[in-house]
Amino acid sequence: MIGYFVIILLAAGSVLAAALFFRHRQKQVMDGLSDMLEAAINGTFSETTFDESRQSSLENRLAQYLAASELSVRSIDVEREKIKELITDISHQTRTPLSNILLYTELLEEEPLGEAAQDSVKKLRQQSEKLQFLMDALVKLSRLETGVFVLHPIRQPLTELVVDGMESYREKAAAKGLAIAFSGTKKAEEDAPVYAYFDKKWSMEALGNILDNAIKYTNTGGITIKLCSYELFACVEVTDTGIGIGEEEHAAVFGRFYRGNAVAEKSGVGIGLYLARSIMQQQGGYIRLSSTPGEGSTFGLYFPTAIVSKL
Repeated sequence: MIGYFVIILLAAGSVLAAALFFRHRQKQVMDGLSDMLEAAINGTFSETTFDESRQSSLENRLAQYLAASELSVRSIDVEREKIKELITDISHQTRTPLSNILLYTELLEEEPLGEAAQDSVKKLRQQSEKLQFLMDALVKLSRLETGVFVLHPIRQPLTELVVDGMESYREKAAAKGLAIAFSGTKKAEEDAPVYAYFDKKWSMEALGNILDNAIKYTNTGGITIKLCSYELFACVEVTDTGIGIGEEEHAAVFGRFYRGNAVAEKSGVGIGLYLARSIMQQQGGYIRLSSTPGEGSTFGLYFPTAIVSKL
């Protein structure tokens, strides 16, 4: 009887010892993996075990992965530099010819031409301006997407952005008999300025594209701008009384080169809204559209009111 009891104790002790050893070994493995990953994150990883063990095999595979990743990053950097150079070349090589075409077009417009020739010169100017706008937009978009231009959002009042945008497009709106008005601020304290984090130069580009579209697709009425303050975002709302956009196109209008059927005859290349959305996303914001065909559109540019961390 005592013998059986001793055997049971020895067996239980063996199981306990094995469990403790396994737990200790598992902790060693997990600590080793943690150290390896920490070193990989810090860029200091190197193989330390050179034998036939699984740890050595794992270190070797991790080293191969890190080497491949580093090579991939270097390749991406090289390609990015090539794109930067290409963008610079395109910008330089096309700017002068386009400027000359527009200059010669202006000279032709001053000449006593026949009605047919004048119509041709007018179309030449329109197409040249369209091409110039397209090249400028593509260069800006490419520089933004490849990191040539980096946005630097800082906390500042949105009122200055709105006022500058209105002044920049007031003359263009007036040429169509339209007015741009600021309807005020929607918040608890009406007189208090609305602050947000944004890059003013690039945000002006985004707001300008929205205002340009509002003027282009509005024939009667006008454009109203309103500021709205929320807990996490501050919004610049641009409302027009134009042709409106069908709900089925609300997502598509932000696509690159998208042109809806209702605006096919209007001038434009379909990149303004895409660029505006890219700019807003780059600084932690977004654009929201509300529109009904025949009743106008409202584009809301939402800017973060706190610093947005980028992982």
